Amino acid sequence: MAELVAQARHNDFDPEQFMQMLLKAETAERQVRSINYQMAAARFPAHRDIAGFDFAQANVDEALVRELHTVRFCESAQNIVFIGGPGTGKTHLATSIGIEAIQHHGKRIRFFTTVELVNQLEAEKAAGKPGQLANRLMYVDAIVLDELGYLPFTQTGGALLFHLFSKLYERTSILV
Repeated sequence: MAELVAQARHNDFDPEQFMQMLLKAETAERQVRSINYQMAAARFPAHRDIAGFDFAQANVDEALVRELHTVRFCESAQNIVFIGGPGTGKTHLATSIGIEAIQHHGKRIRFFTTVELVNQLEAEKAAGKPGQLANRLMYVDAIVLDELGYLPFTQTGGALLFHLFSKLYERTSILV
């Protein structure tokens, strides 16, 4: 703000120009705050981007991955499933798509490990408040669900996860 005032005095801006500059600065500041908030809310385990992914070492369709980074799949709430063994880059790619969605497309993304999500669903059911997490997740654009199939969870947890997926179907994209 002080910089704009000094620049306005130095360049002899008229009041209309000064107001336009103030509005642009405020808009930019709000956008930065929003991105920072969404990045914190997403709870990514680490910052990953597509530039840090080695396509030469991975057996993935680079063109498809780059298409997914446009985040058009969120517009129709389509889901994405990455399949591969440990260390093949599934989490890296899913996280990089989520980060791209927040930073360049204004999307709301949440990251969970499957066990973490199932534990939260079971805890809210035990507390007599089932469905609250599902209702909140209906308002995000995509959920990144990591480590599905790595650790077992209870049959009840599986049913709660299925119920969550059913509730989010055609509303929120899920990246597994």
